[in-house]
Amino acid sequence: MANLLPSSGDLNLTTALAHRAQVLENPLQTYLVGIIISICGNFLISISLNIQKYAHVHLSQQGAKPYYTSVLWWFGLVLMGVGELGNFAAYGFAPASLIAPLGCVSVIASALISVIFLKETLCVSEIVGGTLAITGTYILVMFAPHTSTHITAQLIQFYFISWHFLLYLMIEVISFCILLFVYKKMNKKHIVIVMLMVALLASLTVISVKAVSGMIAESIQGHLQFIYPIFYVMLVIMVVSCAFQIKFLNEAMKMFDATEVVPINFVFFTASAIVAGIVFYQEFEDLALLNIFMFIFGCLLSFLGVFLIARNRPKSKKQDSNFIAMDTIVPGRSRTDRVQPESKTETYGSLADKFMCNRGGQTEDS
Repeated sequence: MANLLPSSGDLNLTTALAHRAQVLENPLQTYLVGIIISICGNFLISISLNIQKYAHVHLSQQGAKPYYTSVLWWFGLVLMGVGELGNFAAYGFAPASLIAPLGCVSVIASALISVIFLKETLCVSEIVGGTLAITGTYILVMFAPHTSTHITAQLIQFYFISWHFLLYLMIEVISFCILLFVYKKMNKKHIVIVMLMVALLASLTVISVKAVSGMIAESIQGHLQFIYPIFYVMLVIMVVSCAFQIKFLNEAMKMFDATEVVPINFVFFTASAIVAGIVFYQEFEDLALLNIFMFIFGCLLSFLGVFLIARNRPKSKKQDSNFIAMDTIVPGRSRTDRVQPESKTETYGSLADKFMCNRGGQTEDS
């Protein structure tokens, strides 16, 4: 009778095989729910950004009031929170490699709303970009993997200690440390370096967000997942990676223009999310070669569309480089390479002055 009972080793093997078999075909309704929630969430985010932008413009016309005194600005912030919550929930219904590229909906909607309500001009390249982004979104939705992992704490733990994810995590940590050393110690403030660090953090964010969202959904259905330590491990990873992601993204926005940051961030974030979904959740397993090719093609169209839309957005005003910065003045040394024109001369403000300010000259010792 005792020989008929399975041993602990057999139980562990059976559990592992069961975990592998939990990648099931998603019902069409569940799959569409994830897509609709993500699109609605991104649309709300675009509305919130334009509301906050309108609040800033309105406050600047009234005087130097703090932005947090505006009820409209707070309404936009609440809408953004609801939109981000929608994106969080969407990861529990559809593959991460599909939800991430749908972020281009926010860029398209933001451009349309700014034209309709903020009376900004719409150029030909933005129309072409919007068309390409919509076409790319349709293609990637049609050819994306229609399978999704049934998220449980046991499955996340099984994936977390798998050799391919540990190898991926090691490569990510080493790459991030190298980029951080170049950025901080070598003082290389290049946009690609900053956005690559954001993308590496974003891949961990996507993995943890999908895990936490899936385990919460499983708990709501009656299978409690909060008793497992892996839930809190993923929750900590999600919070920490999000915090540092926002930190580096804000630094990029301070150093570079939004027309550069937005398209690069979208491309890098989407690529990292797709790779994270493939490595951790094995979302491209058993996917046909045609589907993979068309999915990549759809992503490329979306990338190109977002670039065309973002490149014509108004640039932020930078400090005029025609005037000498105070920290560059050295006592006992004269500067002839940058000359500030006299305001009383006849050529002040003319093209001749512009050439005088920008001419290259030699720095002479007095």
